[in-house]
Amino acid sequence: KCPYVPPHPYNLDFPHLMLRAKAVKFQQNKTRTRDKIITSTDAVGKFAGIPIVVQMVNAANKNQIFRKALDKMMGIHPQAKLPEYRSDTFRKQWRIQSQKEILPIATTNTRGKVVVFTTCFGNYNDPQLVQDLVTVLNHNDVTVTLAEKEQCCGMPKLELGDLESVKAAKDANIPGLAQLVDAGWDIIAPVPSCVLMFKQELPLIFPDEPDVLTVRNAIYDPFEYLMLRHKEGKLNTTFKNTLGKVSYHVACHQRVQNIGVKTREILQMVPGTQIDTIERCSGHDGTYAVKSEYYESAIKIGGPVFERIKKNEPDHYSSDCPIAGYHIENGLNTQQKPEHPLRLLRLAYGI
Repeated sequence: KCPYVPPHPYNLDFPHLMLRAKAVKFQQNKTRTRDKIITSTDAVGKFAGIPIVVQMVNAANKNQIFRKALDKMMGIHPQAKLPEYRSDTFRKQWRIQSQKEILPIATTNTRGKVVVFTTCFGNYNDPQLVQDLVTVLNHNDVTVTLAEKEQCCGMPKLELGDLESVKAAKDANIPGLAQLVDAGWDIIAPVPSCVLMFKQELPLIFPDEPDVLTVRNAIYDPFEYLMLRHKEGKLNTTFKNTLGKVSYHVACHQRVQNIGVKTREILQMVPGTQIDTIERCSGHDGTYAVKSEYYESAIKIGGPVFERIKKNEPDHYSSDCPIAGYHIENGLNTQQKPEHPLRLLRLAYGI
């Protein structure tokens, strides 16, 4: 028996048959401890972000002796690039920030008021990503708030087949988000996997829960939201800086949302900017690229993406998925860092 996965449509296509297999494997306790740990993003983020501990964790992740030991103990490949952790999480920063007061301007499809779902990565690993999103939204006359509480969207546990944890994450996140939607707010998450989780996966697993459907109908990718507002003249198109040549990788979890290439459409508005769009898998695939047994395959799969960027010799390279960005940086073996499209848009605005 596989709880929380309805017979339809999970028995019709290969990915969902694989999910059932993963769920059975997890129930039979055949899942590796490593996989349970690295998909526990909130627990790892909270522990690794403890002051003093955070410096030790970040230093250890860059130490080859430690990484070789980690490879033997847990099966984390010593050459896989791991994100840094932060003790000053975005949600901590938010509590002490003075928020910009903005009079919301609604459009046909947007309400001009956004709840930002910070995501585990944005909160614990890259608070600047979320700050870039907030700054861009404010610059476009969109007011922003956060949910009172938030935890992992559940995507890592879904990939593991741990459906009980998926349900627990849903129960923790959905009620508060649905209340905010009912109060007149839209929702944006800066990581495509989290948007996909709320927009597609949870409604498929829990199709009869009204709050799940409420959140599904109100959550957006950042550039999807900005483009909806642009259609009614509510996007700020006064750009102070050009971006030059940009190699832009379209994340898999964004493409599957069928929203079109909204990120490219907006970045192309910046004068003097040329976008080389790469619609291929980076090879990261959630947590697979850090695992010792899959690392080489992940690098091979991402090879065409890496070569395309090298050939383009861009001023910037970027992906909507920040984790894919890390993997691309690793595959390029370069000192040039990936820059999220939100960072590029902020750069173009000069803010």
